[in-house]
Amino acid sequence: MGLTSNKVLLLAIVFAAVLFAGTVWLWPRLARQSWQSIGGRIGLLLTTQLAIFASVGLAANQAFGFYASWADLFGQENAQGVVVDHIAGGGKTGSIKVVSTTRVAGVGGGMPQLTGQVQKVDIVGRTTHLATPAYVYLPPEYFQPQNHARKFPVSVVLTGYPGTAEALVNKLNYPSTAQQQAKSGKMQPMILVMLRPTVAPPRDTECVDIPGGPQVETFFAKDLRDSVMEQYRVDKTPASWGIVGDSTGGYCALKIAMHHPGSYAAAAGLSPYYKAPIDPTTGDLFHGNKDLQNRANLFWAIGHLTAPETSLLVTSSKVGEHNYKDTMKFIKAVQGTNVTRISSIILPSGGHNFNTWKREIPPTLQWLSTKLTAN
Repeated sequence: MGLTSNKVLLLAIVFAAVLFAGTVWLWPRLARQSWQSIGGRIGLLLTTQLAIFASVGLAANQAFGFYASWADLFGQENAQGVVVDHIAGGGKTGSIKVVSTTRVAGVGGGMPQLTGQVQKVDIVGRTTHLATPAYVYLPPEYFQPQNHARKFPVSVVLTGYPGTAEALVNKLNYPSTAQQQAKSGKMQPMILVMLRPTVAPPRDTECVDIPGGPQVETFFAKDLRDSVMEQYRVDKTPASWGIVGDSTGGYCALKIAMHHPGSYAAAAGLSPYYKAPIDPTTGDLFHGNKDLQNRANLFWAIGHLTAPETSLLVTSSKVGEHNYKDTMKFIKAVQGTNVTRISSIILPSGGHNFNTWKREIPPTLQWLSTKLTAN
């Protein structure tokens, strides 16, 4: 049974309840002041508390999507191989491989031309050789006969760290939200490519081209776009491309759009931060290269590099978010460029969590829709 299985959660809750009841029932028998009784009381308390902690942890992981599997939890997820078939003459087939398809959760009906479709895919980067699983949402209009030659705008959607791509589909509900927003006329139909910013797990690469290591920024700026264009009806112009993410994904989205305005016309950061941290999860990202470290600092970039022709959206909360002061500072800095366009969503209160981001996703998708076009 998988880490996110409802059966695992139910068994953990039942086990914790049985231990609690057993502790209450056995406690009088262990009331004597002997080493055996004291040891029994300590054992019961520790076991019961561990069982309760495990139940709460499993429930929190299901709600917020921190880890997708037991291997992911214990840092053993490092197999990133994706099969790439070669054809006669040395050419390659597409660098996206569709693994499975499902209907959009929460939307009635099963015909993709009426409800859209979510595809689980494997993506391999042609130049970086990085590979990652992802989910692709295709709107109903993509399958309708009258749109067989139509190209659609696309937004890359990133999780936080560690995060799981599944959480973007099943917890933050990006596909169903996009489908409902388009159906009500609040946004144009749009393809969503949903994945983790961590394409070299378990390391938190902060979407950096690491000297001698994974070239993650290049993967998102070039390889991912090339792969999607090969597989789906999307245009290569930056005006057709947006990128959005929360937390670490929000930082990555802003940075990639700022560094690569020729790839993305718009970016949205939900509860982002503005420079790459250095901690045990990231390791040495810059190998002493101060120029790379400065470039990854969005405050430094907006003050020292040529202002990019792109549109940015940032979100925060006056109460509950630690990035509020930095976000207001960033807005002011971008305004001073008179080139890069900046918008914001500032909530009265809201924490760094799924509930807050679910309040921000609908207006964010609407904002992206106004910034993107497709030929």
